[in-house]
Amino acid sequence: MDRLSPLFARFSLSANVFYSGALCGVVDFPNDRGIGMLHVLRRGQLRVIHANGERVEIVAPTLLFYRQSSVHRFEVDDPAGCDLVCAHIEFGAGMGLQILRGLPELLLVPMDDIAGVQPTLELLFAEAFTSRTGRSAAIDRLIEYFTILLLRHTVEASLVKAGVLAGLADERLARAIMAMHAQPEEAWTLETLAGVAAMSRSRFAKDFLDTVGDTAMDYLTDWRISLAQGLLKRGKPLKAVAPAVGYTSETTFARAFSRRTGVSPTNWVARLKVGG
Repeated sequence: MDRLSPLFARFSLSANVFYSGALCGVVDFPNDRGIGMLHVLRRGQLRVIHANGERVEIVAPTLLFYRQSSVHRFEVDDPAGCDLVCAHIEFGAGMGLQILRGLPELLLVPMDDIAGVQPTLELLFAEAFTSRTGRSAAIDRLIEYFTILLLRHTVEASLVKAGVLAGLADERLARAIMAMHAQPEEAWTLETLAGVAAMSRSRFAKDFLDTVGDTAMDYLTDWRISLAQGLLKRGKPLKAVAPAVGYTSETTFARAFSRRTGVSPTNWVARLKVGG
């Protein structure tokens, strides 16, 4: 059961590598862009210091993922430095925030804990430490793959206890969440989703709220509106977007869109054009 692919198929994950090389001395990361940051440590030891004074010693190849803005500092005592690739990770608005919900400020995962990561690790650093044609695009795509591996491990190892990743880690809730992700146009109800999860209506409603942090129907609405925003960005007309995300009329869709975003679909698209 592939719990993540339907999610990634519907929104854009993007990475932008801003550092690769042998890091030495002291480096501050303000991380003031309000998005995720991923550090891939292949070799060496480093000390991580957070704004509250907390210190973490990293002595083995590790992935360090900061979910949002979080000031931190790296200190490297070894004159040989440590091999690092650092990137900003953009999940986008809407459902991207759902993915981040429940993650700790810093998610630390040793490379040895992630199955099959070694070949990609070697490929990433081979690209990062050379100047071949297409290098920047290649390492950005590889970092995106690392992010997927990290989220896969998070689900499979049940590392978070809240948010959609926690829901996907629950075998029964995952069935309903995957159904919503794969078929947003379906006329889902609490009863039909509970049936997909093979749970009673009341148990499903309670477990979904306790685990994901939203009611199932609120989550479905957020998912649909997030998908609609992606379609509208690509220039799809309102009359095509509404049925594609499960609304029987443009009016019903426009009301749901306005409740979630504060503006009508038409005004939302107009703002995009002004901003773009």
